[in-house]
Amino acid sequence: MTGMNIDYLIVMKSVIVKTGIIGGAGYTGGELIRLLINHPQTEISFIHSRSNAGKAITSVHQDLLGETDLKFTNDSTPLMDGSMDVLFLCLGHGESKKFLSENNIDHKIKIIDLANDFRLANSPQPAGRNFIYGLPELNKEQIKSADNIANPGCFATAIQLGLLPLAKAGLLQDIYTTGITGSTGAGQSLSSTSHFSWRANNIQAYKTLTHQHLDEIYQSLNQLQQSFTNTPLGDGGISFVPWRGDFTRGIFISSQLTCDMDLEKLIELYTEFYSNHPFTHISREPIFLKQVVNTNKCVIQLEKLGSKLVVHSAIDNLLKGASGQAVQNMNLFMGLDECAGLRLKGSTL
Repeated sequence: MTGMNIDYLIVMKSVIVKTGIIGGAGYTGGELIRLLINHPQTEISFIHSRSNAGKAITSVHQDLLGETDLKFTNDSTPLMDGSMDVLFLCLGHGESKKFLSENNIDHKIKIIDLANDFRLANSPQPAGRNFIYGLPELNKEQIKSADNIANPGCFATAIQLGLLPLAKAGLLQDIYTTGITGSTGAGQSLSSTSHFSWRANNIQAYKTLTHQHLDEIYQSLNQLQQSFTNTPLGDGGISFVPWRGDFTRGIFISSQLTCDMDLEKLIELYTEFYSNHPFTHISREPIFLKQVVNTNKCVIQLEKLGSKLVVHSAIDNLLKGASGQAVQNMNLFMGLDECAGLRLKGSTL
């Protein structure tokens, strides 16, 4: 290794990114805290929560006992004094737009929004800010130079990663997709379908053909294959049926379409497409959720019978589908190693 490379690594290791979190009490907030306090180049300046202000972080996220002495705060001063580099918004859908309109945030602070407020290109942008859609496997170069990121949805991430190589090759036709998600996908607030007594030994289809992530999926696929669009009546395109599953975390997707390309050539197509993306992997063996739970990975498997192709893809909805991808985006636009803080071991046992 040359002296120049050694000097560069020393400089990179000395970079400390100061971060803040708005809405740190939920599932995605908790995962984000865990990632940032164990990240080699980040420091958490503050964690905002109106309902838990003054309480220890570990009083809500008890799995962090012994790892942090931080407390929740409702003080918004750090948003205005320029004392941080990156602000993560872990708010409910529609709340990020409202928060940004009500708070004067220093223009030097970069923002990563984990809600759906700014994911679509035609979404109204806050004054002085332009959000880039943060799917690294699609928009890595734009992310590197971005100041604001709209983090993709969890179902959207898993479905898109399964289909992007086909879109680039112009192979997308009518797609029939099913996907099952764990209870954490519904958020931390209790509802009739998130109670243990309802979820145990139970599954249910919901938002059939109308899931809110479809628009961002079409937007991304159309970026690579302009001929693949949604029709006003929903004919053609993607027919998506999501399911609530009897487990806590993870998403498993199966997308079926007609494709005449040989399976081996398809595997080559996928392998080449993801060759420079460290978290997306192609498997020749059957994939399963435990490969990805507690990781920032997406694993993909292709199966083919005649002209019928099935693409399976799996992610952890709280990591690659939310907080892990947010940290990956932070690494990219702060000039850090893309994998920093994200070398996580899956829960395979």
